[in-house]
Amino acid sequence: MRILLLLLISMQAAAQQLPPVFAKDRVAQNTATVRSYLSPERIVWKTDSGIVNAERFLLPGNGQADLANRNMCKLKGRAGILLDYGKELHGGLQIVTGMYKGNKPVKLRVRFGESVSEAMSDIEPKKNATNDHAMRDMIVEVPWLGKLEVGNTGFRFVRIDLLDENAALDLKEVRAVFVYRDLAYKGSFNCSDPLLNKIWLTGAYTVQLNMQDYLWDGIKRDRLVWVGDMHPEVSTIYSVFGDNEVISKSLDLSKEITPLPHYMNGMVSYSMWWVLIQRDVYLHTGNLAYLQQQAAYLKGLLQHFVTKIDAQHKESLQDGTRFLDWPSSEDPKAVHAGLQAMMIMTLKAGEELSKVLGDNVTAATCAKAVAELKQYIPDANNSKQAAALMALSGLAPAEKMNKEIIAVNGVKNYSTFYGYYMLQAKAMAGDQAGAIADIKTYWGAMLSMGATTFWEDFNMDWLPNASRIDELVKPGQKDIHGDYGAYCYIGLRHSLCHGWASGPTPWLTEHVLGIKVLAPGCRVIKIKPFLGDLSYAEGTFPTPYGIVSVKHTKQANGKIHSEIKSPKEVRVIRE
Repeated sequence: MRILLLLLISMQAAAQQLPPVFAKDRVAQNTATVRSYLSPERIVWKTDSGIVNAERFLLPGNGQADLANRNMCKLKGRAGILLDYGKELHGGLQIVTGMYKGNKPVKLRVRFGESVSEAMSDIEPKKNATNDHAMRDMIVEVPWLGKLEVGNTGFRFVRIDLLDENAALDLKEVRAVFVYRDLAYKGSFNCSDPLLNKIWLTGAYTVQLNMQDYLWDGIKRDRLVWVGDMHPEVSTIYSVFGDNEVISKSLDLSKEITPLPHYMNGMVSYSMWWVLIQRDVYLHTGNLAYLQQQAAYLKGLLQHFVTKIDAQHKESLQDGTRFLDWPSSEDPKAVHAGLQAMMIMTLKAGEELSKVLGDNVTAATCAKAVAELKQYIPDANNSKQAAALMALSGLAPAEKMNKEIIAVNGVKNYSTFYGYYMLQAKAMAGDQAGAIADIKTYWGAMLSMGATTFWEDFNMDWLPNASRIDELVKPGQKDIHGDYGAYCYIGLRHSLCHGWASGPTPWLTEHVLGIKVLAPGCRVIKIKPFLGDLSYAEGTFPTPYGIVSVKHTKQANGKIHSEIKSPKEVRVIRE
C-alpha cells in the first residue's frame, strides 16, 4: 500500500498541468529540482573606488525591482566586487537593478568560481580557466529597473565588474539562484569526532548537488552521466537519501545511448560498473520489475564480457578504453590487474542477478568465467587502486594488499574516486582504524583548505604553502586550485564538487555505524559497529520500509552497547 501511494504521488507530480490557455495535448517537461535564492555571506574583495554601499548585498532580498530606489549599491567607472555565497552551489545569479541615469541597459562582466582564484581569473591557458561544459565567465547586459538571471554552473564565488568606464549603475540585489533537489536527509551520522561528522555531511551534500535532472559527475564540469563515477554516488544516495529516481534514470540513459557491444562512456570498466550498480540497486530496493527491464541488455553484456578472457585466463578487454581512474591511467600493469579484478566482481554480480531473473544458463556461464579468471593472479605493481580491487574481488588476500601496498605511506597515492575502494579494502583487512585515520587525513585536508564539497582529485603534496580556496592568493603562495591538477582537470578546470569523492559517507555508515544490507530490499541488515577511538556513534539508515536507527556507546570495560530500532519488515542481525 505504501509503495502504491508513493507511485501515485510521483505520477501526480509528473503530470502537472499547464494553464488552460494551452492545448490539452501540450505537454510540459517538468524537472525534479527546485530553485531557492541566497544572498551572499561576505564581500571578499572590491575595487578601491567606484562602489558604494556594497554591504547591502548581504541583506535578504525579495527579487523585485521597485520605484523607491532606496538603499542601493551604486557602481561607476570600472567598479568590481567579489562575493562569497558561503557554500558550493549549483545554479546562477539573479541581478536586480534600480533607477539610474540614462535609463538604458548596462554591460557587466560576471565570473563564477568554485574558488576565489577561479572567480578572479581570466580565460587563458596559464591557469586553464575555461567555459567548458558551463558558461562561468560572461558579459551580460542588465536592464534598467528590472531583473536578469544568468548562469548555470557550479560555484561559490561571483565577481561582478562594470565594464563601461562612463556608466553608472544602481544595484539592489545579487542573489544566488540555487538549483537542487529538495531531499530529506533520511540517513544521518553523528559521533564523538566532529571532523568525521563534517566529512560525512560534506560527502552527502556533494552528491546532492550532483543529483540534478540526471546524476552528474560534477556541477561545473563535466555535468554528464559517467557510469563509473556513479558507483560511489549511488552508495552515498542509498546511505543518505534512500532510493531516488535519478539513479534508474541515469542508468537507463547510459543503456539507451550505448548499444552492445559498445562500452558505456567508451570505457571497458564503466560497463562493468553498470552491472555492479544494478546489483546494488536490487539489493537496496528489491525492485524485481526494474531488474527485469534490464534482463536482455544485462545478458548480452555479460555474454560479451565472458568472451574477453584469453587462453592464459587473463582479461583481454582491448576493444575499449582501459581505465580505472586518472592517477593510475599511466600504469598499464595496474590497469590490467584492476580490470582482472573488476571482471571477477562484475561476473559474480552477473551470476547473482541472473539467478534472480531465472536465467540459470547465464548464471552458470558467469560462475565458470569467474573460476577461470581466478586462476591468474596479476601483479598490482604497487598500485593502491589495483590492490584495492584485487582485495575486494577475492583475487588476493585483503590483509596482504593492505599491509604491502594500500597502507604504505598513509594516504600517499590515494585518489578521491578510488579512495572509496581503498577504504573498503582496508575494512576487509580488519584495518578500520587505519581507514578512519586516512579519511581524516585526506578528506579532512580538503576541508582545511576551505572546501565545502569534495574535489575531483586531491594530492597531499599540494598543501605546503598553499592558499585556501576561499581567500585571495597572497604573493609567494601556491594557488591550490590554479597551480595543480592533471589530465582533464589541470588548473582551474579542476572540479571542486565531484560526486565520486563522496566515498567516506557510505563507508562511515557501513563500517562505523556498522549497517550492511544482506538481502534484497533491505529485508535483512547486519549491524556490526566499529568505534575505535570514538566514545559513541549514532545515526540512521533509510530502507524501503522506513528508517533504521542505531546508537553505539563504548562502555567503561571497552565493550559497545548498541540501541537499535528498525521497521518490523527488516530483520536485524547483530554482531
